[in-house]
Amino acid sequence: MKAGADDEKGGPKGRIKQAEDRMTPGDELPPLEIPITRTLVVAGAIASRDYQDVHHDAELAREKGSPDIFMNILTTNGLVGRYITDHFGPRAVLRKVAIRLGAPNYPGDTMVLTGAIENVTESVDGDTATVRVIGDNATGRHVTGTVTVTLPRRKPPGREEQGEPGEVRELAEPREEEEPAERGAPG
Repeated sequence: MKAGADDEKGGPKGRIKQAEDRMTPGDELPPLEIPITRTLVVAGAIASRDYQDVHHDAELAREKGSPDIFMNILTTNGLVGRYITDHFGPRAVLRKVAIRLGAPNYPGDTMVLTGAIENVTESVDGDTATVRVIGDNATGRHVTGTVTVTLPRRKPPGREEQGEPGEVRELAEPREEEEPAERGAPG
């Protein structure tokens, strides 16, 4: 699946669509193809305040022995997190992202992220899974690692007093203040 590809219903392919869907060890996530552009490499480095010349200056990168600029670890980390949240949806909470880099991501290449659920723990608050993630490009294995993600349980009907994250709710109309009752005359 290419970045941004949607299924026939308009949502990201492979995404868990309902809270009743379970995460099961062994389940594989659909692959995500990410084109590695010069803009992505440079913008990711700038956004993460990584001003090392090997991430934005091709000439200096070549002087240091690299054939071109290459992606920094923080951009890769963000793309791995995006891969997980694109699959599990907006309620997914990333608890831990642990990655190791290998072959560099150069402009003009494509990184393909794949993942598989290794284990799941259930709790009252939701299910937490460890997902093994791999990212390959034409040079080899760019990234390996694990992501710990929690899918919070939905509240049962009638318990929505606080609403869902991102939900816009109307506020109740303020009550008019009641006039104080007149006190009776002593008598």
